[in-house]
Amino acid sequence: MSDNFFTKKATFFDRWAPNYDILLTTIFYQAIHKRLLEYVKLPNCPDVLDLGCGTGRLLHRLATLNRDLRGIGLDLSPEMIRQARQRNHLRKQLIYIRGNAESLPFAARQFDAVFNTISFLHYPNPQQVLSEVKRVLKQGGRFYLADTSIKIQYIPFSPGGLRLYSPQKREQLALEVGLKTVAHHLLLSGVWLTIFEA
Repeated sequence: MSDNFFTKKATFFDRWAPNYDILLTTIFYQAIHKRLLEYVKLPNCPDVLDLGCGTGRLLHRLATLNRDLRGIGLDLSPEMIRQARQRNHLRKQLIYIRGNAESLPFAARQFDAVFNTISFLHYPNPQQVLSEVKRVLKQGGRFYLADTSIKIQYIPFSPGGLRLYSPQKREQLALEVGLKTVAHHLLLSGVWLTIFEA
């Protein structure tokens, strides 16, 4: 995908970032995070990555519950990263950086867990993203993918539109890069969590 595509996508979220945490969005993400956390298992002193971290709410919740957690939030949008950094009250635990999920700026086997919440649907090359997730996960590390899954496969919203994957399609994509599917859990109506293991 061209640099122009990613520039347009980043600009779309830059414009949304200042108002991203409005009441409706906040309630929606709080509900998803609350349900998601019921299924999360982390080792002691975990290293965690949140792809498409937005304003950093999920990492903040994880770090509040796990005081020994070290987390990195990555997002394509400079403005989302700016918002996350401004709200970061756990600077000893969390950092936020700009980056592209298709080319992660991290070492192989760096993370115990990778999270991705309502962001996978924006990626034009899901196979490349999954391949990168597998590369940066430690052996036995888990990828928690929570995303919308409805019968429509493509929605023309935001540059490049949205691509939606059923739990079965997620399994197929993961299998192709060597990620094992552990479980699927319905979090909210139309929102599924799929847990993968490296």
